[in-house]
Amino acid sequence: MRNYRRLLCVIPVLLTACSSMTSPMAASKNAVSVSLHGVNYTDRPFEYVVIDQENPSNSGGGEHIAPFSAGGIVCCYTLPRQWSPGIQVQVRATYWLPKTADGKLPEITKVHTVDVPKYVDGEVGELWVLRTKEGNIEVVSSNHQPNHPSWPGKIKGWPEPSVDYQREGWAILKNIAEVHVRNYRKLIDKIEKTPLQHSQESWNFAKEYNKKEIANFKGPDDPAYLEYLKSDYAEGLKNSEEELKEIMKRKP
Repeated sequence: MRNYRRLLCVIPVLLTACSSMTSPMAASKNAVSVSLHGVNYTDRPFEYVVIDQENPSNSGGGEHIAPFSAGGIVCCYTLPRQWSPGIQVQVRATYWLPKTADGKLPEITKVHTVDVPKYVDGEVGELWVLRTKEGNIEVVSSNHQPNHPSWPGKIKGWPEPSVDYQREGWAILKNIAEVHVRNYRKLIDKIEKTPLQHSQESWNFAKEYNKKEIANFKGPDDPAYLEYLKSDYAEGLKNSEEELKEIMKRKP
């Protein structure tokens, strides 16, 4: 879950497009077009767009950032070459609340007006949009990543999933493994109680969807086919139980 770098402008044509997506101000000696990055320190996904209040054509972003992760390199936004107090940007952030009882996913969009902190060593850098663990929006102009010693942001390092969030993911894996174990146990129970009926059902299914599986057998009543099914189910149950044990050991 921890590497998060996804490069969007990777094809030379797109790189050219990215470099050309600049506002008129970017062409001047007083401004620089920079890439955008989003970092999410919360347990909910969000999307962002950065907007220049004084020049709406100067905007960029739109990337979807998963919980406790970061996006890639997105074009583009124009910042003044020299920092001065009072530089601000608007960030339109969209995020989603937990699903309601009726299955709806409430969507919330807020516009945050935030100050751009002083540039590191006086040099304009890439613009980072950070959603803090409290749900606030901050920005940082830096050519360093959040885990770099010279990163100037108040939040240091990449997002670390909370224990609760890790357990949500772990519970999903555990439930899937438990389903596999139950299914193999049911198959073993069926083949023991009604072997001919089950082998016929399995044969019909394989005949329609996986003929290679039955190519070496004479038919559903072939004793070798029945033994094959028993062996396959026993191995599947063993592997599923071992997988479940390993998952249980990794509980956050």
